[in-house]
Amino acid sequence: MFGALAKSYYAEKNNLSPEDIVVVSVMPCTAKKFEAYRPEMAGDVDYVLTTRELARMIKMAGIDMTSLEETEFDSFMGVSSGAADIFGASGGVMEAALRTAFELITGEKLENLDFEAVRGTTGIKETEVQIGELKLKAAVANGLANVRKLMEKIKGGEEYHFVELMACPGGCLGGGGQPIPTNAEIREERLKAIYEIDKNKKLRNSHENPYIKKLYDDYLGEQGGHKAHGLLHTHYIPRGL
Repeated sequence: MFGALAKSYYAEKNNLSPEDIVVVSVMPCTAKKFEAYRPEMAGDVDYVLTTRELARMIKMAGIDMTSLEETEFDSFMGVSSGAADIFGASGGVMEAALRTAFELITGEKLENLDFEAVRGTTGIKETEVQIGELKLKAAVANGLANVRKLMEKIKGGEEYHFVELMACPGGCLGGGGQPIPTNAEIREERLKAIYEIDKNKKLRNSHENPYIKKLYDDYLGEQGGHKAHGLLHTHYIPRGL
């Protein structure tokens, strides 16, 4: 999504040619290297580095990260919400969506933004969330074995309104491209750090991000509309073994 917007919205706002923009994504996920070159992605992302690779490059360059002064990200695509930060944890995508869904569906302010039931490194988490008159049944799985268990459960007739699946233990924070070593204790510390970042953010809901609102007002138009769908969605082709 970011790559697609960088080569369209960002390019247009800065009078740049998309051909002159090189998008490098830094990811905890080794699979993103393959994904970037899938034909369905149409060259939105040019190169992918894992977080481990970037850390090695920083060390090779002799940069001491601990001594650098903190600065703000560039605007106008540099402002994120706490909801964005928790995407890296199993259950984070669901929690971010639930925060927005509650407020948009009920029209009420959500007082407690922390959906504790979907947090943590447990392999499969299930919960029910009352959103207005809807009792939303949700399930979260992380780690391939647990993903398979949950999918088999669904195939067996279990019904949910919302399911989140992540292949790596603990979610993206336990990704294959993360710094080594990665074990249960380290994943737990990363988990705590992610939720601490979210807790301290001024913006904690995706739909309250003024730059996201501006993006739709100035460029994308209607949510789920033709332009938004074309830039923010993709499709996949069947792949055999």
